[in-house]
Amino acid sequence: MFSKIIIVVDKEVDVQNVEEVLFYVGSNVDPKRDVTIVEGPVDVLDHAAPLMGAGSKMGIDATTKWAEEGYQREWPQELQMSDEVIALVDEKWKKYGGFEKHTQWTQRSLFNRKEN
Repeated sequence: MFSKIIIVVDKEVDVQNVEEVLFYVGSNVDPKRDVTIVEGPVDVLDHAAPLMGAGSKMGIDATTKWAEEGYQREWPQELQMSDEVIALVDEKWKKYGGFEKHTQWTQRSLFNRKEN
């Protein structure tokens, strides 16, 4: 099996959590700088490839950027919410209704929840 798309994230990101990975793709990726496309072998069963067994692959760098990589701006710190703020947001979402999934999302490590 050949991988067509590889996404690289920082070690703190839970790679098993698709929502979290996609959050960092949306937050940390500049398409011109962080996406690389190369041609090479692909699975012969890949119907999207222009030729049987030959196509393209994509690499996405969704990591924090460093000055040593040529990044010239200051990288922002991640949002940190206290347990009280998370509880308040959860309560409001319950009041609005239909957003049960959001409760799980606000409690993920994505927001660097402060430990008590």
